[in-house]
Amino acid sequence: MTGVALPLMVSEFGLTAAQKGTIGAASLAGILVGASALGGLADTYGRKRMFIVEMVLFVIFLVGLTFAQSYLWVVVLLFGIGLALGCDYPTAHLVISESIPSKDRGKMVLSVFAFQAVGALVGTAVGYVILANIPEIGAWRWMYATAIIPALLVIIGRFYITDSGHWLMSRGRVKEAEQELGRLLAREPAYPKKVRLAEPDRRASHAGTGGYAELFSGENRRATILASVPWFLQDLGTYGIGIFTPTILALTLGHEIVHPHNVAALISREIIAAKGAALLDTLLIVGIIAAVLLADRLGRIRLQILGFIGCAIGLGLAALSNHVASLHTVLLFGGFMLFNFMTNLGPNAQTYLLAGEVFPTHIRGKGAGFAASFAKIGAVTTAFLFPVLLKDIGIDALLAIVVCTSLIGALVTWMYRIETTGVNLEHIGRVTASASTGAVTGAKPVGAG
Repeated sequence: MTGVALPLMVSEFGLTAAQKGTIGAASLAGILVGASALGGLADTYGRKRMFIVEMVLFVIFLVGLTFAQSYLWVVVLLFGIGLALGCDYPTAHLVISESIPSKDRGKMVLSVFAFQAVGALVGTAVGYVILANIPEIGAWRWMYATAIIPALLVIIGRFYITDSGHWLMSRGRVKEAEQELGRLLAREPAYPKKVRLAEPDRRASHAGTGGYAELFSGENRRATILASVPWFLQDLGTYGIGIFTPTILALTLGHEIVHPHNVAALISREIIAAKGAALLDTLLIVGIIAAVLLADRLGRIRLQILGFIGCAIGLGLAALSNHVASLHTVLLFGGFMLFNFMTNLGPNAQTYLLAGEVFPTHIRGKGAGFAASFAKIGAVTTAFLFPVLLKDIGIDALLAIVVCTSLIGALVTWMYRIETTGVNLEHIGRVTASASTGAVTGAKPVGAG
């Protein structure tokens, strides 16, 4: 939605390229801070509690954004929205993954993650519909306002979910874990009739402090690199390309008007670009559907590497479009469509999935949160610099840079691979990753369900 709204904000507030980049990066900067600062609290206060708190914060900042009257307030409120979304990165994953069977974990987590792609398409579509019916500069406020009521409904729904039995057991709260698992497994007729969990053996439990330093200890360092670095490299491309797709299409297809002579010209250009972006966003959904179907069959690592390589090929085709006049449109749209498909089949989906799987329970929230924060360094960097670089070095050079980062992502994934497909989360305690096979080994803690 920000990709469609941003040119309207630029016109209303008279923004420079740097200010435009700041708005594009504001929510991502919030995610960077929120994923660790708030998401890590899920290890302390519980998955469910933070799952509710984050959405309340989201609504508060979202309401404020719809009434923002200055560039500074837009930046502050988008940053606040990012804080809430950052908390959701690790927390949502853990709420789901710690409550379902290992054999279906990838499919179920990514089925939920798929709604990110649905949101991207709906956000673009909402932007188009609002522009078509409210052809004025301030229409961007209505775009963000459409999310308020759905968010309120989500808050209500989150009060009714079960808390994580894994987390409760890791805190020694066995009776509460039994109660939550009883709610989770409720059915007619009742089976099992009573949930009983063995007391955890403290001698077999983790000796770590549960702090962020533990992420960089010998036994967790490999997992931290695998969860963080490829996600960082993926975000360099995905957020830059995603946020500025309408701008790139308008520029490349000849619809870019550097200084629109009136509001009607600006709205007309943005509607054309929004239509093209919506077409490309459908491939995000196709890609995530493929990821849902294949993650538990082919494995996370294989799909992540394949996806990175596919992203590089897609952006290479898009860059080539400017040099083959007869196939310009075909290569441009074909390249971006391939990029969108492969990014959701591979790194966009698999980095999120792996980050919530490769760490032991007592630091899983912190590990997934740190990975998301580190990734958003890349997202903030590209969102801020993308409009500046687009103007200074041009589309071809910019796309070439993202091609290189995608190929590096594939290489890092292979070097630090840990395959978690089908592995019980309680087995991922003291993980040992084989450098040659990427296999995960480790003893199951006594008393772990």
